[in-house]
Amino acid sequence: MEQQQATVQIEDRGFQFGDGIYEVIKVYNGNLFTAEQHIDRFYRCADELKIVIPYTKDKMHQMIYELVEENELGTGHVYMQITRGVAPRTHYFPGNNPQATFVAYTTEGARPVNNLKNGVKTIFQDDIRWLRCDIKSLNLLGAVLAKQTAHEQGCYEAVLHRDEIVTEGSSSNVFGIKEGVLYTHPINNYILNGITRMVMLECCREIGLPVVEEAMTKTQFKSMDELFLTSTTSEVTPIVQIDEVVVGEGHPGEWTRKIQQAFEAKLPNMLVI
Repeated sequence: MEQQQATVQIEDRGFQFGDGIYEVIKVYNGNLFTAEQHIDRFYRCADELKIVIPYTKDKMHQMIYELVEENELGTGHVYMQITRGVAPRTHYFPGNNPQATFVAYTTEGARPVNNLKNGVKTIFQDDIRWLRCDIKSLNLLGAVLAKQTAHEQGCYEAVLHRDEIVTEGSSSNVFGIKEGVLYTHPINNYILNGITRMVMLECCREIGLPVVEEAMTKTQFKSMDELFLTSTTSEVTPIVQIDEVVVGEGHPGEWTRKIQQAFEAKLPNMLVI
């Protein structure tokens, strides 16, 4: 249907409680990228919240593919989310097992070429999010507030930390490279295991860059030779400044460039920038 025809009932639990999950899938030249991994995570997160998705994974993939075709999407994104559904407002789960509300739509969007080439500025922000960041839930207010602060200071991203330990970005995973070794926070409840993160780590294996999944302190993070972030929309984006500290020589580093090249080689029908 046309977007203006779509409606959500006011007692939908996603609207009232943020009781749902979402995914964003990148599309390059009409081709879904890592769709299987995104859909697998979508179902895992739904299971964690005890939300029943009324479609098989194969049906979900088919619907998303048809949505891209119907909208004649070239390069852009598919946004998809599901909530527990519509029910009278109570904090506990409704007893009538309402039908889940599923929504998906496409948006056009070019690759962030300038950021990929030149890098971005970031700031540190306290990680005030809940303790299940491994679930891609609709509860994003902590991330929104951090991202807004970064935006107000002319920065692209907020790098989050719990006390002195760096976790991830407000909408990305973050990485540091020191003396030819890549460091990143291990997979646990404090971060989301990003799909682009997983592809990037595969790229590291391919180019021979050792990886240590070990949490960094803020001091260690600022002392890295190279920094970068990853996400579906940002791909592999170099970080050239954190707060007032310039990273390395103030431009994307050699290892980051190698990772970008290895990542771009995996993109469907896409010219390398």
